[in-house]
Amino acid sequence: MLPASPSDPLPFRCEISAFLPRTDARSHISPRRDARSRVSTNPYPLPSNPAVTQPLTPNPLQAEPLTTADVAEGRRDSLKKVFRHFLRSTSGRIGLVLTIALILLALLAPILRPFDPTTARDYAARLDAPSMAHWFGADGLGRDVFTLVWYGLRISLVISLISVGLGLIVGTFFGLIAGYFRGWADTIIGWATDILLAFPSILLAIAVVTIAGASLQSVMIAVGVVQIPIFIRLTRSMVLSLREQDFVQTVRAFGATSSRIIFSHILPASLAPLIVQATLSLGTATLEAAGLGFLGLGAKPPTPELGTMLSDSFRNGYSLSAPWTIIFPGLMITLIVLAFNLLGDGLRDGLDPRNR
Repeated sequence: MLPASPSDPLPFRCEISAFLPRTDARSHISPRRDARSRVSTNPYPLPSNPAVTQPLTPNPLQAEPLTTADVAEGRRDSLKKVFRHFLRSTSGRIGLVLTIALILLALLAPILRPFDPTTARDYAARLDAPSMAHWFGADGLGRDVFTLVWYGLRISLVISLISVGLGLIVGTFFGLIAGYFRGWADTIIGWATDILLAFPSILLAIAVVTIAGASLQSVMIAVGVVQIPIFIRLTRSMVLSLREQDFVQTVRAFGATSSRIIFSHILPASLAPLIVQATLSLGTATLEAAGLGFLGLGAKPPTPELGTMLSDSFRNGYSLSAPWTIIFPGLMITLIVLAFNLLGDGLRDGLDPRNR
């Protein structure tokens, strides 16, 4: 209330604005809240601690795209890690040395020791014991057992590699189809796989050789047929676990065809267990080929095949009187199987993602 001036008609006058509501919208806001609003509306706030307020990781949308060189470098780093873990495995190192040595011996046999099984006979040295002239002795036809075992190694490796390669290619193909498309294809392939696995491997190989005829080619086909269901099962299980992964769903959302998804994305991701299984199957194929040769269903004489050499020794009755005719071929079969099994164990340790 203010005192009235002499010209006012009323004795007192008042400030009318004191009774009128304030037009300021922030009049009902507390001073503390008003201070916070002023700070928050600052278009250029200064952080009190830049190390905390800065993002910990860069925005992936702002990252530079990967180039072909970056992808190649990543693959090289992955291979280096696999090789490093492989070399840490004692079994892997031993298996690698043995495998390389066996392959080199097989390749250098025609150069270092030329041999013709039809003419290289010395009947005067028939069933001779091991000596300086014949390191592993001589067989019933006077042939040098050392040379026979050396060339038998070549034949066993060829049979194993071709038969396992056949089983790997055919089994992987049908496994990819069964695991990716499912439906009636999966049902039919599954029934065929169960039928093949119902037979013991040696009986199935005998049946195939009996139908195709006894020869080296028939042995390769028979051992390959035995390996097919193993790779079908393994590939199918891998595809079933990979087909629902995010990277496959992303590629499918971008419109990639089924063949591109299978052969460009799913198959490369399934190679690690397939390589390990193929390496282990080489030893199994060697045993099966030797078993067929021992039963007289493999290579025919005078072809120097390890199983056939054992069969000749037992059939001609000098396995006990000349034990070197069965000891050295048997040791070579054991060495081949051991080399591939140790190599497979090392590859399994190196390719295991839990070790990286």
